[in-house]
Amino acid sequence: MTFTAGYVGYSRYLTRFVELDEEAETPAHKYEDGQEYVPSKKPVLLGHHYSSIAGGAPIVGPITAGAIWGWVPALLWIAIGNPLMGAVHDFVSLSGSLRHEGKSIGYMIGEYVGESGKNMLLWFAFLTIVLVVAVFALVVAIVFNAYPQVVTASLLYIGLALVFGVYLYQFNGPFIPGTILFVAGVFAAVWVGLQYPLALFAGDYPAGTIVLFGGAGNWVFGAGALGGNTAAWIPFVMVYAAIASALPVWVLLQPRDYLSSFLLYTGVGGATVAIIVGTFLGTSSQSLVIDSSIGAFEGFWGVEEAGLAPLFPLLFITIACGTISGFHSLVSSGTTAKQLDKETDARLIGYGSMLGEGLLAAVALSTLAVAGFADPEGGIGAALPNFAEGGGIILTSLGVSETVGAVFMALVLCSFLLTSTDTAVRLGRYMMEEIVGTPAGRTDTGLSADPASFFRGRYTNPILQVVPAYVLVVSGQWVVLWQLFGGANQLLAALALLTATVWLANWDDSKQLVSTGVPMAIMVTITILGLSILVFYENLYLNLLQGGADSLEAILSSVVQMAIGLVLIVLALALVRLGYRNISNVRRGPETPAAEPGDD
Repeated sequence: MTFTAGYVGYSRYLTRFVELDEEAETPAHKYEDGQEYVPSKKPVLLGHHYSSIAGGAPIVGPITAGAIWGWVPALLWIAIGNPLMGAVHDFVSLSGSLRHEGKSIGYMIGEYVGESGKNMLLWFAFLTIVLVVAVFALVVAIVFNAYPQVVTASLLYIGLALVFGVYLYQFNGPFIPGTILFVAGVFAAVWVGLQYPLALFAGDYPAGTIVLFGGAGNWVFGAGALGGNTAAWIPFVMVYAAIASALPVWVLLQPRDYLSSFLLYTGVGGATVAIIVGTFLGTSSQSLVIDSSIGAFEGFWGVEEAGLAPLFPLLFITIACGTISGFHSLVSSGTTAKQLDKETDARLIGYGSMLGEGLLAAVALSTLAVAGFADPEGGIGAALPNFAEGGGIILTSLGVSETVGAVFMALVLCSFLLTSTDTAVRLGRYMMEEIVGTPAGRTDTGLSADPASFFRGRYTNPILQVVPAYVLVVSGQWVVLWQLFGGANQLLAALALLTATVWLANWDDSKQLVSTGVPMAIMVTITILGLSILVFYENLYLNLLQGGADSLEAILSSVVQMAIGLVLIVLALALVRLGYRNISNVRRGPETPAAEPGDD
């Protein structure tokens, strides 16, 4: 109900509020280059955007939070926060980028608060991207290890996407027949995956799994903490992301995301229908009732097995994507703004896609309710198989076998993650292009003698992201990595809302700032409190002063966590101060001229 009201009413108001014009020239047309700026059909771009923003977080976050604090507070945060905060955040990030030549939120805020503010936000975003790449690559590897059938299916669907891109853009094949043919191929890949599962090293897999290398892979970096097969998949995923991010968007990004969107729509929509059918008709393999291991409300401090943690502010950081996510502002003002055919498409693609991700988060909570969660402290490793297992049970309501349903839901999850991972690497390059300076519409290979070329080059910049991301993952501190990712991601959302508020204030002094300013203030408060708990209580007090860190590796990890957390907090507070000063000058004094929305 809240999602419907948000899209029908609030998004229409916001479209008029930012004065989107269907006839205006978008950056995709103005700077069309066949590489990054490519006007796209609305359903194709919707598929890319939705696939890119909906990674593993809207699944892991709700499942973990629901197990710790109960399903009621988790569901309320999704139902209320998504249409009033998350969808607004995505929409204004996309709309603002359209008014600034398809540039990022870092460039936008730099227009109003100066070069220092721009660089602070861009570096903040770049560091967040590294955490995103690390977390998403890890999650893909965990799913590949748990469901080797998905490996085969994923490889086939990437291959189909490459062929589909050539079919559409080189041979100008008819769109609808091509869609029918290639989407059927993607679903057929699920059947092939069931017949021919694939793993790199030996493990506990279904019968008939093809294992490429002998032994358990104990020699692979990170195998001690993650297991040989999981640790081995991580570099594969990162290399794939680096290569995919360097390709023109029409080669893989657009066709793959469009095709994967049908998986996602089927998975999310099919699970929703299956829940309704199974509940009223009782056609599922087991009753669709809330498992006894899941409480409606587990108290402010949550369940003891997960380690007592305060619901406020940690629930609101644990559930990031699904309610509000700073990563989305990078997608909206990065790849999506460079491909938008008409300004008015921003309503469906920006606001509507976020509602779709909220629905995914609600489905994830439903899989938790059905399958239960016996290991709340297991984090990512326990949450991901839970989603596939619970989804498989739910889909039996529609006559799908539990095994096929579980593999299909695991593929849905991986299709989210793979698209988000290489989109993140591409966005990291965009951040660096703006830091070192690259004219709009120009790309750089990174292979020239110019040092700046290496940092912004599409072939070389991914190295700056995947190498530190890989080091973070194989250190074995993935639980810590998730906490840092959550805090940085939510704080970036607050800064994106700050950017939108500054833009609106400078555009017209009669514009109301409540729609973006209030969510910004809430998110700044929540995230700084959450990161402060991570820095000062969990690490400084428990790990260092109380001796919780009982090894040199644990001590160094705590020090690194504290350093990263403090840097994020300081950068955020400095940017809030600059933004507040700018808004105050514009609204209270005539000495600062208001900027037109198209000025840059």
